[in-house]
Amino acid sequence: MGAAYAVPTAVVVTLFFLIPLGLVAVMSVDHWPLLGRATPNFPANYTDMAGDDLLRRAVGFTLKYTIIITVVLFAVSFGLALLVQNPRPGVGALRTAFFLPTAVGFATASLLFLGMLSNEIGPVNPLLRHLGLIGKPIDWITGSPTTALSSTVGLVTWRFAGFNMLILLTGLQAIPTELYEAARVDGAGRVQAFRRITLPLMRPTIALVLIMMITGSLLAFDQFYIMTRGGPDDSTTSVVMVIVRQAFVKFNLGSAAAISVAALGVLIVLNVVQLGVLRRRDS
Repeated sequence: MGAAYAVPTAVVVTLFFLIPLGLVAVMSVDHWPLLGRATPNFPANYTDMAGDDLLRRAVGFTLKYTIIITVVLFAVSFGLALLVQNPRPGVGALRTAFFLPTAVGFATASLLFLGMLSNEIGPVNPLLRHLGLIGKPIDWITGSPTTALSSTVGLVTWRFAGFNMLILLTGLQAIPTELYEAARVDGAGRVQAFRRITLPLMRPTIALVLIMMITGSLLAFDQFYIMTRGGPDDSTTSVVMVIVRQAFVKFNLGSAAAISVAALGVLIVLNVVQLGVLRRRDS
């Protein structure tokens, strides 16, 4: 009976994950043009990555973006979760408002921010000039690497903070209130209770959220492809954008597959390390 229930999922995983993964592994050891026959060239696809200047810059930018967005997104998400943790008048409306951006598709959210930050039709620059915060319009998307990165960080934070807030809020509400009452009786303040009770008991939930944030950041594509197109001067080109360019601009599927396999290996190592650290601390 159990096997019968598992068969549909196993078929889907096999068709849409295992077989494509095996095909990518095979493609990564061949020169595989979009048109024409594949020819073995191992390990050229992997050794060529070391001499790819765009890929090196993309790796550096992706790591920088991952660090920034993980810190910012986690801080905002945890802050929102703490803000709406306790029931009080209006907290339900706040939870709904914070979670609503999650209902917007990521591509749609990217287009929304692209329009809002536009120099021609966007309301952000006129609003900031009206408030006296800027003297002239700022080119948020292609003006400089800093503004382009800041724009995408703002987009991702707005889009995903509510979702991560919900996960963290679930972990917060799973902590027994008796622990806080006992700590209060013993004279512990809010900061001590947060350090000694909240953070230790939230460790599994925090680990889950961080794993999702780091994985999603390392695989970032939509926000940069739609908003910045990797510019200005390839300063916001992510690793996944390099994979897409290799496959569908240069038509070198073998090179794109090799970069994909390398990225998968990095993600597996990071997740194993994070889970290993979590298990050791729990034990």
